[in-house]
Amino acid sequence: MAAKPIALPARGDVTRPFPQVDGVIHRFVETPRLRVHVAEAGEGEPVLLLHGWPQHWYAWRNVIPLLSERHRVICPDLRGFGWTDAPRDGYGTAALVDDLLALLDTLELDRVLIVGHELGGRLGFHVALRAPARVRRLVTLNAMHPYWSVRRLAPHAWRSWWTVFVETPFMGRAMLRRLPAFTRLLFRLGSPHPAARSAFAVDEYIAALRAPARARAAERVQSEFAYREIVPTLLGRHKSTRLVVPTLMLNGTKDFALAPDLGGYAPYADDLQVELIADAGHFLHEERPQLVAETARRFFATYA
Repeated sequence: MAAKPIALPARGDVTRPFPQVDGVIHRFVETPRLRVHVAEAGEGEPVLLLHGWPQHWYAWRNVIPLLSERHRVICPDLRGFGWTDAPRDGYGTAALVDDLLALLDTLELDRVLIVGHELGGRLGFHVALRAPARVRRLVTLNAMHPYWSVRRLAPHAWRSWWTVFVETPFMGRAMLRRLPAFTRLLFRLGSPHPAARSAFAVDEYIAALRAPARARAAERVQSEFAYREIVPTLLGRHKSTRLVVPTLMLNGTKDFALAPDLGGYAPYADDLQVELIADAGHFLHEERPQLVAETARRFFATYA
């Protein structure tokens, strides 16, 4: 059954209502950097759920009820996505991490648990590297750790065929705004099991990308990463910073976009584990929400 939308005041180019998830409340948080839309549920130790590209908070709709039984679940829309402000600049990894730390400061959260999917997982890694005291535990879904090498990444370069269509300036935003069939294709490829895909949710993500500022933002996230960050990372930019936050990576073995396990992290991380989820694709949180929630809760509880 399609979710019933919740009408809230529009802001700028955002005129769409929020889709409904039982128990979730919505608010806008004014940080020193930008106005952030946050969806929240539950009480207890805070868990920050960071969505991937090109989604928004609604990607966590099936995980929120499971984690909110024991936790305060906080789902922000990242800069340019969903209902958060979409300025022209600030889409590199470092700037997006600045956004998240500003949000934690504004919410007066000294320390959180983080679960991040894909882009959100990458940001989770970098929050943990930049401000390890702010992160008690990190779980990533279908994300790459920050310690790749040419030797390990090269055999998987073919997986990035689709990125040229969304990272190329001006072409990317046009594809995302005007060719929704391409975005639908990415979601079909990302979820190998049709029963796990929600047509309503995909329509939600595509509707957000119809707004020019949000299509531009989605393009900028990809282009900043492709043109400014990949080569420095391959050259070892992050290898001088040790990952001290206990981290669990969950990756689907049928992820079309990312290699399930690149390895190579052991020399740079105190406690990083990888679990491969058989027969699962790129959108683990939507395909296997029960598994994601149960594994995250177990990981959070295992370490004091």
